[in-house]
Amino acid sequence: MSALPVSATASELVYTPINPSFGGNPFNSAHLLGVATAQSKYKDPTALNSSDPASQFLRTLQSRLLSSLATQITDVIFGDNAQQSGLIRFGDQEISFVRGIDSVTLTITNNADGSVTVIVVPLLDSGTPGLGG
Repeated sequence: MSALPVSATASELVYTPINPSFGGNPFNSAHLLGVATAQSKYKDPTALNSSDPASQFLRTLQSRLLSSLATQITDVIFGDNAQQSGLIRFGDQEISFVRGIDSVTLTITNNADGSVTVIVVPLLDSGTPGLGG
């Protein structure tokens, strides 16, 4: 028996991650999120059932009522007979507003949990040349 020499070749082994969070292809994000969502057993107990017609109607009604209320509040603050200050209450919410020289400050208070949100809306200076004044 004769022994023939056998040559072996090898190439470098390179690891490429799949997850884009660890340097993988960013186009894998949507697929990985879809797989994770499909495997998730968690259901949000506070989420409304989107396929339930009653829930859809309730969300639509709430949205329209809040939109109407926002329009009324906007008219009181910025309308033809705008007031300098005021307080509007509905449910557990209070919206107070104060008109300053260059802005209106709105303070929204949720009396149910005590949270407060402050919004400052700048006013248009009609005395500036070129801006209608």
